[in-house]
Amino acid sequence: MKTIAIIPSGGSGIRTGLSVPKQYLKIYDKEIIAYTLDVFQNCPLIDEIIIPAQPGFFDVLFEIKDKFNITKLVKVVEGGKERQHSVFNALSAIPPDLNPLIAVHDAARPLLPIDVLTCAINTAMEKSNSVVAVKAKDTLVKHFQDSFDYINRDNIYNIQTPQIFRLNILAEAFKLADSKNFIGTDESMLVYNLGYKINIVEGSLINFKITNENDIELFKQLVYSKIHCNLNN
Repeated sequence: MKTIAIIPSGGSGIRTGLSVPKQYLKIYDKEIIAYTLDVFQNCPLIDEIIIPAQPGFFDVLFEIKDKFNITKLVKVVEGGKERQHSVFNALSAIPPDLNPLIAVHDAARPLLPIDVLTCAINTAMEKSNSVVAVKAKDTLVKHFQDSFDYINRDNIYNIQTPQIFRLNILAEAFKLADSKNFIGTDESMLVYNLGYKINIVEGSLINFKITNENDIELFKQLVYSKIHCNLNN
């Protein structure tokens, strides 16, 4: 079964305070999105990659494709106002008769372990969908004004990406959301609203999403450690 990765890259990254969207920030002369693309390029179960992005960054993405030999990147399409619109634009660029698996992954999650990606794809092949998540480990509270309520974390998960679905199911979920003018936080919410059970695959703490300066510094440290580890082996 064919698997196509969609990596939305239309975000502005304003929470990082950078002059460019965070996914295009260079860390050790390599854009964050290039680290992300490497993971999908090196996964044997990924056949193609499509990136929805702002038109002003199309040339940057093609330069990254050539510089880092991302041969699986087959299309760059225009992103939309919201992530949901961007993913839909990418889905619209896929011939519907193929009905492949679609793996949607955040451009700013560059440390996705390949074994997690592989497990997620295999689960989706068997059960029609999979969502990567990590079980909550910290104490959780709900705080509002003077209230301070503790939440039982036994069945609480932090949802990550990739989120993988059959094309026909995901397309139907997007159409339903559009008909109701509903914007979901992610693809799993749309598919769940369609009535499907969502299958969770264990994620990884290093598969974090870069959203602020602290995340950027952590990513720098992890990449630095990996580079020097490889040099010493």
